[in-house]
Amino acid sequence: MMTNDKIHYEIERKWLIAYPDLKKLESMKGATVSAIDQTYLKSNGEFETRRVRRRKTGPGEKFYQTTKRRVSGVRAEEDEQEISKEEYDQLMKEKDPSLQLIRKTRIAFPYDGNTVEIDLYPFWKKQAVMEIELPDEDAPARYPDFIHVIREVSDDFSYKNVSLAREIPAE
Repeated sequence: MMTNDKIHYEIERKWLIAYPDLKKLESMKGATVSAIDQTYLKSNGEFETRRVRRRKTGPGEKFYQTTKRRVSGVRAEEDEQEISKEEYDQLMKEKDPSLQLIRKTRIAFPYDGNTVEIDLYPFWKKQAVMEIELPDEDAPARYPDFIHVIREVSDDFSYKNVSLAREIPAE
């Protein structure tokens, strides 16, 4: 992820997983737990998404604005920057009324040189989504063996957050 005004490519693989053992995840060295509210804004094109995010980790709260332009299922051009609470409130006026708020809990931890992110959504009790951001499309993605992968969904756009804001796939 970025914290400045430069655009970079995000290369990320995504899996649908069985609902994980939360105690094991939270006990992973370096694990952080964040509550995320993600709101989609009106965008300028079919392959572009704009969003704002409120992220609470412990007692702290941060706000982000992101624009993504999808290149493929695993690759997107991303411009993300931290913003103030006032900027967040102003951007919320541009909310896309056709998309629902995405609320999730994210457990992130370092593993084998990458960061594993597990997103738990309140609308699913049996499954979750795991993402691993990679340095390039051919890099191996490794994760702990106690995580049960149902299937890879990197190229399945119905599991992108913007798609979940439209319609939630059944478990």
